[in-house]
Order: sequence, then structure tokens, then C-alpha cells
Amino acid sequence: MTDPSALPDLPLPEQRQLAIGHEAARAAVLAQLAGGRLPGAIMLHGPQGIGKATLAFELAVAILTASGDEDAHRVSEQVAAGSHPNLSTLRRRPKDSRSYYTVIRVEDVRELREQLHHTRGRSGHRIAVLDAIDDCNPNAANALLKTLEEPPADTTFFLISHRPGQLLPTIRSRCHNLALRPLPDAVVAEIVGASAQVEPAALERALRLAGGRPRRAFETLSLAEDSPAGALAGWLNDPGSYPVSVPMQLADSLGRDAQGPDMSFAREILATWMADEMRAAAMLAEHRGRLASATELWDKATALLDEADSVNLDMKQTLIVIFDAIRKHVALIQRVPAEPQ
Repeated sequence: MTDPSALPDLPLPEQRQLAIGHEAARAAVLAQLAGGRLPGAIMLHGPQGIGKATLAFELAVAILTASGDEDAHRVSEQVAAGSHPNLSTLRRRPKDSRSYYTVIRVEDVRELREQLHHTRGRSGHRIAVLDAIDDCNPNAANALLKTLEEPPADTTFFLISHRPGQLLPTIRSRCHNLALRPLPDAVVAEIVGASAQVEPAALERALRLAGGRPRRAFETLSLAEDSPAGALAGWLNDPGSYPVSVPMQLADSLGRDAQGPDMSFAREILATWMADEMRAAAMLAEHRGRLASATELWDKATALLDEADSVNLDMKQTLIVIFDAIRKHVALIQRVPAEPQ
């Protein structure tokens, strides 16, 4: 158990070591390496699943090779195996043989700090990859901040963040921040095609839901169309064309296990659909009501899901209300069409 977010049958970021796209971020770090001015901490931030950790390990191989005494092939092998003495990786740790802690704990950060203050196992720069810093609880974040304020010599931290706005401002201010963006559909298709044989219809569906995130594409491909999350994705393609009984059935099947993988993926599918709808509405010149409706839908759904989490409300009923709000929003769009600006 090495990565709580690993997807079955896909290599881990440290094994892949080749991020497709993100040329500007890659070039910026390689220029710093060539100029001998690597910062103590680099934050790679952007939506989850676009290759931030993969890029971090790709850059780690480049740094360890340039500053050490072994060739790139040997360094790459050791990074993939998790055996390079100058590379440390911090993720949520296993709790037992079947589960992980839900956060990175302060003791995990302290252990990393002790490792980095020991005599290095090999000549050259040291790298620490935190995947993801968003998982740090408050005590762990404060412990990490102290480390960033007084970093070990010749050490660079790669901090992976999906939600940088929720991090301590003092942590962000001590990092060289590089924003990574979702990838074009053609690039996502290239990444998916390199790892799996996919039927064109399935690939089109995956790209539609991926939103430029290869990880989301792989997750979508792993879902059967008749699974609850897969059925939700199908319903969202055209909610107005389905009988009212369909969203009721979806709410029932998804709400049975509020913490299950289908519900977790369903929440991301809903969030992506609503965000896409707000972006589309914002580009329309003559239908301001659509943007107001999309924003109201986002606020309502977010508040309902947060309330369901905090006071353990019935998830089925929560979803019924959200699905009904989506149907009403779609009906509004269909009644008042608008031309793009």
C-alpha cells in the first residue's frame, strides 16, 4: 500500500515519470536547475488529475541526475522503486492493512523532517515530494511551515496542491508557485490511448467528463455505464429527456452508501457539470438569467452536500433536491435559448 489514490492497473506517478504537456512549468524548473538557483520549495498546483505529481517526479529525476554521480537511467529506476536515498515521498500513511489515514499527520511531517536532517545517503541534491499538501491537517501544516522557514541545505520540496487557496498563506508565500492547467482533449486522448485500448465511443464519453484531466478519464473508463455514477453521467447529458423516475432511482442507488466510491465520483461529476454550466452561461450575451440560475444551483447544491456531511443527513433526500434543481435549471435553458457572444 503505497498510494491511497492509486488507480488499478495504472503506474504510480513515480513510476510514470513523464508528464505530457505542462511545458512552461517544466521549462521554468529546468532553467532554475541549469542556473544553479533551485528554490527551497516549488508548489505545483491545479485541478486534481492533470499530472502534477508525475511532473514532480520527472523533475526530481532531472535534479537528482544533474546533481549526483549516476546516469539518468539508474536514477529513474531507483525513483520508480522508491529506493533513491536522496528522494523522500510523503502521502497519507497506511492505517492498517486495508485502509489509510484520512490526513497527513504531524508525526508524518516530523518524520520527514528528521530524515532530511540526517546525513544524505548519496552526493547531490535532495528532493521531498508531498502528494498532496492539501491532505495535511492543521498541525502537520504548521510543522511543515517551520521546515520551509528553515529548510535543510541543498533540498527542494515539491508540494502538490489541488486547492492552493485553502492552504496557509505563509506556506504559499515560501514556495515558487507554478500553476498547471487542464490539458487539451487531444492530449488526454493520447495519454489514455498509451495506457489502454479504448473503443471510440467510450473514449468520447471519458473525454467529455474528464475536463482536461487524464485521471478523470481513466476513472470514467473504469465505470460501467449501468453503475450509479455512470448512470448519473448519462442523465446529465440531457436531464430533460428522462422521466422523473430516473433521477429518483439515481438518488436511491447513490444515496445508499454516502461514503462509497460511486457517491464520491458522483459528487465530482456533479461539481464538474455545474462548473461547466456556469462557464457556458457566463459566455452568453442575452441570457443573464442562465448565469444567475447556474450560480444559484451551484450554491444550493454545495450547501446541501456540506450540510449532509456535517449533520449526517439522508443523502438520498439531499440528491433528490439537487436533481430537481438541475431539472428546473435545464428547463429554464430550453425555454429561453440564447446566442453566444
